Amino acid sequence: MTQRAGLFPTFFLSGFECSTFLWKDRGRRNLAAETQHDRCARADYAFLRSVGIAVAREGIPWPLVDQGEGRYDFTCLAPLIEAMNAERILPVWDLCHYGYPDALEPSHPDFSRRFAAYCRAAAEHVTARVRGPHCFTPINEITFWGFAGGEWGWMGPFGKSREARYRLREALCEAAIAGVHAIREVDPDARMLHVEPLIHVVPPRDRPDLSDEARHEMEDDAWHAWDVLAGRLRPELGGAPQVLDIVGCNAYSFGQMEYRAHGPHQALAPDDARIVPLCELLQRVWRRYGRPMVISETSGLGRGRKDWLCDVMQESLAAVDQGIDLHGVCLFPAVDMPDWHTGHWLHNGLCDLEKQADGTLRRVPYLTYIDELRHWQRLLNRVTVLDEDPFSDPVDLNDVIQAAHRLKLRPDQDWT
Repeated sequence: MTQRAGLFPTFFLSGFECSTFLWKDRGRRNLAAETQHDRCARADYAFLRSVGIAVAREGIPWPLVDQGEGRYDFTCLAPLIEAMNAERILPVWDLCHYGYPDALEPSHPDFSRRFAAYCRAAAEHVTARVRGPHCFTPINEITFWGFAGGEWGWMGPFGKSREARYRLREALCEAAIAGVHAIREVDPDARMLHVEPLIHVVPPRDRPDLSDEARHEMEDDAWHAWDVLAGRLRPELGGAPQVLDIVGCNAYSFGQMEYRAHGPHQALAPDDARIVPLCELLQRVWRRYGRPMVISETSGLGRGRKDWLCDVMQESLAAVDQGIDLHGVCLFPAVDMPDWHTGHWLHNGLCDLEKQADGTLRRVPYLTYIDELRHWQRLLNRVTVLDEDPFSDPVDLNDVIQAAHRLKLRPDQDWT
């Protein structure tokens, strides 16, 4: 009998890269198509079932479904919904992954209203076709999108100043809150997972005068979207703790950075003494918001995937032992994805992709990574392969807490 039910049917989650941004000089991109997830959804979801994962972040491509004037075409979701229903996988619907419809800029006064209308229509569509509980991410990584689309000029709307970043960030926050309210008009019990990068920023060793700038970015900028969603800032937009709901932390090694005044910061080397244990970063979020938490994305690269998962689990359980309310770890992506800039495969998924002679991308499970996943599933008293109805036995968080107490793992700085 479950003593303390978690939010999801499995502690481990996964997901699929679903960006639909306007990218530099390449126009509209669709990463679900580039990885052929849109063609291989049934196989992709069957794979997740085979490794004991019943929850996946899945994208709805706003630029592709919004036909304007309140008209929507959700036919592209049909194979995804068919696959997740057949394999009994619970989606966390990502409604805006860096992409918005043509001829609608975030600066447009109608942006928030139009996004809310789309969120309402999307919620009506999927809640009628997929079993609940229903969970959504209205806008993915508002903070990062602010930089990439507002200051660095990588993606739409291609801003290149701090002021443009601030404007984009505020527009996205306002739209996300409007989206939450619209979704809950359809399903009052819907849960929201708001995803942001988990970062630590330090000044260069030879530039201690940049300490204030590094601190501001780490303690103010990085928290801004969550603060607005929680109603701590800009309360007139309608934020509240229930709007923030579930705090999703994207944890990557490159989130620990040395400050640069212009452009992206420099990732710290794995042996840099200035690295802060992941446990401490998670604790910072917990102390600030006190909301249910999920590591909403994490992955290593290449041969480092196994060791990265081991480090993340050790740090996560150390944080659980110190009292954070952690409901899951999302191994993202399930299948490999290309580097946005170079197009080279990152080799960061549970499956690698190998191009075949006919152009299809064959899924090749990375077995040492999967073996490590199964090791932690067993330690947490979790299944390694899903049974017929994974929803009948939700995660008992007491199992996770007891494992954390039993293992007594100590946080450290070693992310090698």
